[in-house]
Amino acid sequence: MPEPHEPEGAIAGTGMGGAMDLAASEATSLEKTAGGPESTGPQDKPRSLWSDAWRDLRRNPVFILSGLVILFLVFISLWPSAIASGSPLKCDLSKAQQGSQPGHPFGYDGQGCDVYTRTVYGARTSVTVGVCATLGVALLGSVLGGLAGFFGGVWDSILSRITDIFFAIPVVLGGLVLLSVVTSNTVWPVIGFMVLLGWPQISRIARGSVITVKQNDFVQAARALGASNSRMLLRHIAPNAVAPVIVVATIALGTYIALEATLSYLGVGLKPPSVSWGIDISAASPYIRNAPHALLWPSGALAITVLAFIMLGDAVRDALDPKLR
Repeated sequence: MPEPHEPEGAIAGTGMGGAMDLAASEATSLEKTAGGPESTGPQDKPRSLWSDAWRDLRRNPVFILSGLVILFLVFISLWPSAIASGSPLKCDLSKAQQGSQPGHPFGYDGQGCDVYTRTVYGARTSVTVGVCATLGVALLGSVLGGLAGFFGGVWDSILSRITDIFFAIPVVLGGLVLLSVVTSNTVWPVIGFMVLLGWPQISRIARGSVITVKQNDFVQAARALGASNSRMLLRHIAPNAVAPVIVVATIALGTYIALEATLSYLGVGLKPPSVSWGIDISAASPYIRNAPHALLWPSGALAITVLAFIMLGDAVRDALDPKLR
């Protein structure tokens, strides 16, 4: 037999101060949906671009593989003695160009230095130059490009002409000219040169991103409510315009590592007794027929490092690009 009709259970609130007649089962279902005792709770909050990007990155095997390689490089850069005993500057000419031996898996170079030890210690130089140059380029380029894109006018025109001048300077030729007069044997002149010639690219990216974001309705609403320029830049524009800068900077990091090796190979970057993959590749080039191992190991380490950072940048780009979703 059908259940008796219960008037008190057939009345449900409309949410606007009134009521409407419903069947008992429909009224019960509506009460659950409206937040009754068996309700599942409030709806999930909408995810942001960064949370979506992190979710995609965790599922991307390219990001995982490149991230593991980079973590290993950072580890040996901070603690190279953990996997390589001895000094990279200790050499024995009696063992010059000898191949792999117990305790020395990569053999010896033309000066009798342990190739394995020098390859491990060379990661410190490459990672230091790449990270510091990328941070400097990203900071300088983002500030100048962001301000030019936000204020526009004459400052935007001046910055655009300055970046055109820097784009016209060949990077390697500029390094040969500028670093040939530097006598310091540290990484800082090389980092300073990369920042000097690298910021225009980031500046263009930041400028275009800021111009796009400042036209959005939420920025116009903040301006109408009386928000200051600094508040709009820091609270509304910068968080929404920084994604393209992060992508370009991550990919450029690998390029800066390769550039440091190139300049060191040409003799204008780091110089002995500094330990660098570029220096080792340059020193091993004349002996490639007699001792190819002295050239292949530092070259392979350089190639893997650059590839890892480029792969990381590609994964970050795919995760942060809304058009690919």
